[in-house]
Order: sequence, then C-alpha cells, then structure tokens
Amino acid sequence: MVITKMSWHPQYRSSKFRHVFGKPASKENCYDCVPITRSVHDNHFCAVNPHFVAVVTECAGGGAFLVIPVHQTGKLDPHYPKVCGHKGNVLDIKWNPFDDFVIASCSEDATIKIWDIPKQLLSRNITASRKELLGHSRRVGLLEWHPTAANVLFSTGYDYKLMIWNLDTKESVILNPVRTIDFHQDVILSMSFNTDGSLLATTCKDRKIRIFDPRTGTVLQEASYKSHRANKVLFLGNMKKLLSTGTSRWNNRQIALWNEDDLSVPLIEEDLDGSSGVLFPFYDSDTNMLYVVGKGDGNIRYYEISADKPHLNYLTEYRSYLPQKGIGIMPKRGLDVSSCEIFRFYKLITTKGLIEPISMIVPRRSESYQEDIYPLTAGVQPALTAQEWLSGMNKGPLLVSLRPGSELINSQQKFPERTLSSFVPLESNRYQDRIERKTAFEDAKKPYRFLDERESRRGMDQVQEDRKAWLSNGFDPFECPPPKTENELLHMFYRQQEEIRRLRELVNQREVQVKQLELEIKNIHMSSGTS
Repeated sequence: MVITKMSWHPQYRSSKFRHVFGKPASKENCYDCVPITRSVHDNHFCAVNPHFVAVVTECAGGGAFLVIPVHQTGKLDPHYPKVCGHKGNVLDIKWNPFDDFVIASCSEDATIKIWDIPKQLLSRNITASRKELLGHSRRVGLLEWHPTAANVLFSTGYDYKLMIWNLDTKESVILNPVRTIDFHQDVILSMSFNTDGSLLATTCKDRKIRIFDPRTGTVLQEASYKSHRANKVLFLGNMKKLLSTGTSRWNNRQIALWNEDDLSVPLIEEDLDGSSGVLFPFYDSDTNMLYVVGKGDGNIRYYEISADKPHLNYLTEYRSYLPQKGIGIMPKRGLDVSSCEIFRFYKLITTKGLIEPISMIVPRRSESYQEDIYPLTAGVQPALTAQEWLSGMNKGPLLVSLRPGSELINSQQKFPERTLSSFVPLESNRYQDRIERKTAFEDAKKPYRFLDERESRRGMDQVQEDRKAWLSNGFDPFECPPPKTENELLHMFYRQQEEIRRLRELVNQREVQVKQLELEIKNIHMSSGTS
C-alpha cells in the first residue's frame, strides 16, 4: 500500500471552515496568578466544563488541584481553596460528562478519587472525596469517562493495567474494578473511545496502537508500524478512522491517519517539525475539524478531515510565543454560539501562572444562529446506565441542539399539550401590536389611500409570518415558567436576546417601508405638479 505524504500547503479547496481563526481572551478574561503544576508528565493537567475550570497545581505535602468557577476570571487569591486529598502528585483530572459537579482525579499514590464540587463558591479546602478506588499497585496516570454510559470510569497505571470501574454503587471505597485488562506490555500512554464507547484504542510505550473491545478485552486490531512511533491516539468520530501523533524514525514530530479496520499501514503520514514536545490531538466530530496542540510551544494547527482523499486537509495555524504546559477544552454546550465560536481551548502558561482561553471562531457577519456550523451534538444526559453497558448494550450519545432555548433530542421528556388560545400575550406581541396600530394610524393620514392599503396589507402579512415563525408545533419558545436553575436562567437570557434581535429587525423593516412610502408620495406629488 502506498503511503501518501501530505504537502504542507495543499491545494485550494472550498470549505466553510477555511477562515477559522484563533482569538485569545483579553487579560481581564484570563485566569492569572494560578500556581500551575511543574510535573513533567505528558497530560493535559486541565479539565473544563460550562461551570468550572479545574487545573492541577503545585502543592507541598501531597497532590492537589484547583476548581475555579468559569466566570471568575482575573487574579486568583493566593489562598484560594484547593481540592487536596491525595498523598502524591495528581497526574490527571477529568470532569464527569453527565454531571458538571463531579470530577475524578488520579495520583502517584496509586489511588483514584471521585469528588463532589459544591455549587456555591469554595470557602475552604476539600479533603474528603465521595469515593476512593483502590486497585492499581503503582501510580495511576490516565483517566477517561465512558462517553455514553453513566458512572463508568476507565483508568490506566504504571502497573501496565487498564481497569474499568462501576461507580453506580453505594460503597465509598471500591477495592475491585469490574474488569481488568492486562495484555499491554508497557505503560499505556493514551486511550480514546469511538462514538458509542463500544471500542477503545490505546497507545503504549511499546509504540503499538491497539483497538479492542473493552468489555471482553479482545484485541481487534494492532499496529506495529516501525516508521511511526505513536504517542497519542484519537478516534475520529464516525469517520471509521484513527489519528495518532508521535515521532518518525528521524525523530520528527509526526501525525498519522489510519483506517480503523486495517492498522497495518497508515493512510497518511505527515511530518510537522523537529521539536521534542508531545502533540495533543483534539477532534470535533460536529465540524470534522482536527486540532493538534504541541506541548512546549505556543502553536495550534488545525485541519479538516474528509472521507475522500487526501482525507487530511490543512487549514491554518494559531501562533503564539507563549509555550503551553497543558491544555483544556470546553464541551460544545459551553460555547458562545452568538459569536460563532466552534471550539475553545484553555491554555496553561506556566511561565506566567496564566490560564488563557483561546476561542476558535468562524467569521460570519450575521448575528443569527448559524445552523450549518452547529449540528446536533452530544448532550449532558447519558444514553445508558452502567449496568446496561456492562451487559453488552451499545448506544450513541443523546443529541441536543446548541440553539438557545432548544430541548434535548430523543429524550423521553413530554411537554403538556397547549392551544394557541391558552397563551398569555407576551410583551413582544404587545410591542408589535403598538407598532401595527401606530403604522395603521399614520397610514390613515396618507392622501393616497390605495398605496397605503397595499403597504398596510403587506406589513400585516409580514407580522403574521413573523408570528408563525415564532410558533413551532403550537409551542411558543419564548413562553416558559420562571427559571429554577442556573442553566434555565442562562437559556432564558439567550431567549430574551433573540427576542430583542427579532424586534430590532421588525423595527428596521417598518422604517424601510415608511421611507419607501414617503419616496412614492414625493414622486406622485412631483408628477402631479408637473402635469
């Protein structure tokens, strides 16, 4: 099989993401004076969700990490409370994808701890964990939550074992995992799930890539390609492909694209540079964009993955002179859709004690919601229970729309049936009625009645179309009970913003119609005067 060597600047191709650019946050929107860990372990050291930024920190006498509210930017208090219960350095932290207030951590003390983070601001150190997992005999280096099943956690340690934990139990100390996979011959460097979590890919210090069924431990594919020494591996969504980062035989940093069903030879290899830092890959299955972040440098390269050759299409590169020690990413449900943000990194800059958010933005002029760059994405509800997945069931993630005010897709939630007559008039509707009455009053004073009646009917039709657009399946998205949670309050805020935008558009349309009428009247006056 012939390996395709990618050119650094491929030929021009049409893409809606061709002009994506990275926008670093301003100084006041960064997190300053953060004591970021100086560990040499090749991990992200940062985990983010829509509520919190968690970062591994320097701590005397054990390991600790900080949990900072995502909106609490600026300088961090030097005495800010820590989450500190480990006896050794913390090596990895991961938020529960289905509970924004639960985080897992692993440490050099060979333990894994599950922590409950309070919703209110931390006032003192958290030292008591909710659960403690004791199974590894040596330090635990990696954690990963199952992408669709609730309360299933995977861990790898320096004892060369991969363990699967079921946290859906009442015990506060779990001594035995539900399964231990021990066919790796060296330290596991990374692991990645496919979309429904039925397959797991790992890279090992023996430089082999393996794909196996995590429930049975059966190895399905194994790559022992000598020219590419893999360090990190990543499933590329539903593309039936994997991407690995590592080094070539000449010690150049390299990325390689593989067919999921045949790991004998990569589809593509591309040398990037001669630096020595590890490359962290991130894939956005919604946009088919791949981001490659280099540890020890300030650059973020991004590509677009396609099913057709050449598969890997280079877009451009975000450059910065500040090197990153680690990196965190915000889940899609925490992005700012009003600014066309499609990805957000949290860059750890150890030299300045700074966490810098970097937004990847698609430049668009319109302020409306961009449906084409925000397809349905994985939500916060699990598709399976832990027991269902362990018994052999597979399900893809439950999808949600990122449109402000939208509801979960494929969920079991039922809304009460309503009729249009039961609706209470909204302030926006009353405002429209005032506009219509004002327009009708002004129209009544016009001397040329036939023109006024025609424009008035056109305006009323437009109002009716606007109202119909606001009503979907008999349910008004702007009518809802008072918010009870922070998420509902945020959704309410976005709905109000959308309502304000629509009203502005309506006023602008009326102003244009008024100017057109005035111009027509002026022309008729001039023509009648000349005649």
